[in-house]
Amino acid sequence: MKGIIVAALSLTLATVAAADSGVALVKGTTPESKVSGTVTFHDMKGGLHVSVQLTGLTPGDHAFHIHEFGSCEDVGKAAGSHYNPLSSPHGFLPKDGMHKAHSGDMGNILAAADGSASLEVMLPRVTLAEGKYTVAGRAVIVHEKKDDFSQPVGNAGGRVGCGIIVITGGK
Repeated sequence: MKGIIVAALSLTLATVAAADSGVALVKGTTPESKVSGTVTFHDMKGGLHVSVQLTGLTPGDHAFHIHEFGSCEDVGKAAGSHYNPLSSPHGFLPKDGMHKAHSGDMGNILAAADGSASLEVMLPRVTLAEGKYTVAGRAVIVHEKKDDFSQPVGNAGGRVGCGIIVITGGK
């Protein structure tokens, strides 16, 4: 019996430790919204690589953040505020680091005239499922306006797109 428990525990720990890729399927926060797309996540040495492909946006810049809760209910408001485990000020995580930016601060994504947008960003020290700063189960939010990097959350307006981050694969 002891061997079975140890084997089951080892398998469980190996599964959690092996998580290195994930996805969020973004949809509009209202029935009328045409926002949709995919955000992929890959654990890498030093951080989390995020790749974004969206359509249905109004042309121009849109703030893009990881939020604290994994819910898109209530027009995206149920996702809570930006993911900010260190109670840092608002900023741009890749440039400012965790002590000067929220761990979910990814800046802006630029939508072309046809409403399509893409973004590649590396979030230092952030991971999907293991470590201190994990994002699996949280939500990504696309905002209606540009992030102007003002305090406390960038003056980005309403939430037009939302997706829940789920683990899709291991190492």
